[in-house]
Amino acid sequence: MRGTLTLTWILMVCLSQVAVQSQYYSESLPYDPRPVKVTNLYFFLHETLRGKNPTVVMVAQANNTSNDNYSSVPFGTLYAIDNPLKIGPGDDSEVIGNALGLGILTGKNSTTVVMYLDFGFTSGKFKGSSISIFSRNPLIKTERELSVVGGRGEFRMAEGYARLKNYFFDGTTVIIEYNVTVIHY
Repeated sequence: MRGTLTLTWILMVCLSQVAVQSQYYSESLPYDPRPVKVTNLYFFLHETLRGKNPTVVMVAQANNTSNDNYSSVPFGTLYAIDNPLKIGPGDDSEVIGNALGLGILTGKNSTTVVMYLDFGFTSGKFKGSSISIFSRNPLIKTERELSVVGGRGEFRMAEGYARLKNYFFDGTTVIIEYNVTVIHY
């Protein structure tokens, strides 16, 4: 009986301390801004649409029987993306990372994709870091601009923009030139 009372007393003391330690915030600290860095990245995204090893795969498709946008891919199609990033446009160029994410065909009357991509770098100065892009991407335009909305590692708290230019397209392979300006801390 004495052991049960002791155990009950210990549990009550421990539980009374839980309320004090379970605050969802901590003490506010003054903001000490770090210097802003601007980094320019230049690379090529290589995408394979068909064949044995595609890097873009359709995950879901809208249940509509008509194709009002005169495209081979109807409005509302969702894709999973895993594209290699390379230093140059050639197949033998060094791989520096990959772009993982999702894209959904969202334009009823145009070929526009809203995409979320995380560009993870696997070699070089920024190995282990990534930038996140979330933006509208009008695929039929030769040149376009996307928003950089975040990052991790060296690119923590990133913002900026990516200028894209179609470099090569043959129906199976797409190569896109990326010129990215990243503002980070």
